Amino acid sequence: MKRRALVSVFYKDGILELASYLAGTDWEILSTGGTAKYLQENGVLVTDVSAVTGFPECLDGRVKTLHPAIHGGLLARRDLPSHRETLDKLGIIPIDLVCVNLYPFFEKVQAGLSLEETVEFIDIGGPAMLRSAAKNYRDVIVLTDSADYAEAMAGLKAGTAAPEFRKRLAGKVFDLTAAYDAAIARYLLDEEYPAYWPLSLKKAPRIGSLRYGENSHQSAALYVHTGCPGALGNMEQLHGKELGYNNIRDLDLAWKAACAFGLSAAAPLGAGDIEALGIATAASVRRACCVAVKHNTPCGIALGADLAEACAKTCACDPVSIFGGIVAVNVTLDKKTAERLGELFLEIVAAPDFDPEALEALKKKKNLRIIKAPRPPLERHEYIAVDGGLLVQETDRKLFEKWEIVSKAQPEPQDIRDMIFGMRAVAFVKSNAIIIVRDEAAVGIGGGQVNRIWPTEQALARSAGVCGAGGGPARVLASDAFFPFPDVVETAAAAGIRAIVQPGGSVNDKLSIEACDKHGIAMVFTGTRHFKH
Repeated sequence: MKRRALVSVFYKDGILELASYLAGTDWEILSTGGTAKYLQENGVLVTDVSAVTGFPECLDGRVKTLHPAIHGGLLARRDLPSHRETLDKLGIIPIDLVCVNLYPFFEKVQAGLSLEETVEFIDIGGPAMLRSAAKNYRDVIVLTDSADYAEAMAGLKAGTAAPEFRKRLAGKVFDLTAAYDAAIARYLLDEEYPAYWPLSLKKAPRIGSLRYGENSHQSAALYVHTGCPGALGNMEQLHGKELGYNNIRDLDLAWKAACAFGLSAAAPLGAGDIEALGIATAASVRRACCVAVKHNTPCGIALGADLAEACAKTCACDPVSIFGGIVAVNVTLDKKTAERLGELFLEIVAAPDFDPEALEALKKKKNLRIIKAPRPPLERHEYIAVDGGLLVQETDRKLFEKWEIVSKAQPEPQDIRDMIFGMRAVAFVKSNAIIIVRDEAAVGIGGGQVNRIWPTEQALARSAGVCGAGGGPARVLASDAFFPFPDVVETAAAAGIRAIVQPGGSVNDKLSIEACDKHGIAMVFTGTRHFKH
């Protein structure tokens, strides 16, 4: 008896070679719709599925293969006499190979079609056939990936596909259909936190498996969302060594921090909050932002009238820590800035685009990774793995709940711009976090400490060195969370700080306010904490 193969694919790469081999070795090929037409036009003899089911395709092709003649042929165990008897009684012929890939739901979700249009790309018959074949993998070879066609043909030429290969192919089916169903669930669900969290991730095609993880003894890989790959999934590496785990972690933070100050059509972080609160002189006249990151925390961040100025101010914040760091900018990188960055040892430079002369200058560094990142961050949620589960939270995109001047002293217009800059920047520093700001640039950064006074002291000490190099004293201190004691204000006053922005909300807020009034410091409460653990 001829063996039967059912072939129905949306993506045609490699299918003609596989079908031609099967037809040439006396397999009967069942097919449907566009695949049948494609194979017939290329000289491959095909039996239409409707000839097997005795039922025509209907409902605009929604029903083709959902029939016992198909699924009975897939699910029948050849080693059970009762199954063989049932097939004989019902006149069902076994199907020994299935080659199916699915309607492009992942791609269509990204295309921004209407709900009605997108729903039509939810495949029903394909996943059903794949799951049936995969469940019965000992008897049915099931192919979902053109990369497996050659090995399948080699196995058949040798007599039969090896059991372990069949099992692996079956596993790939459920790997694919799980991601496919999760993508559909994610698209259709309106609940913020449903009963089951649907994650549909695919190994990043241009990065995929990494050399190692956080340390050399740890394995790692990068996966991106199938329906919304986000900024990382749309980045393009133009030059340099392959990316590693730590590179990607730092690149992710650097890009989010740079985009917090605006990228193309994307508004700066908290722009709506600022507009709604009507904060006077809040809008910055500068747009170019430069961020330097080391060990997943900023070591420099600044705005400038142009990118060269922003870069110079960023490098000045911590010229030691930037060594071996990552730099991201939110505007097209120009030649002047590229030449300045070329003087440093950096792991990565990321920008939405590069002037040709800038790209040429950066490529002189053989190992420097140059990343073109045209899109802002898009992910609505953040994930942290915990043992046995996943913590899921909304991405921190609210800058201010309020703008309450709680001190007798009033902030000056430049102070307000620096306060807003500082609060945007401090949201990307590990808690407890303090940033000292001058002229919309960080001049001192302290973070990752178990109390608030230590990062205050560190940030102020670092700012003293930067400010001592010229440009005048720093005036603004930004904190990611409230002050439990007035010691931060007292320490800031001793260093000459004239304005403080913080969320407020401590039982000791009154003590901090009194300390500000004693020293003539302006203080604003925003009502929004920005912890980052």
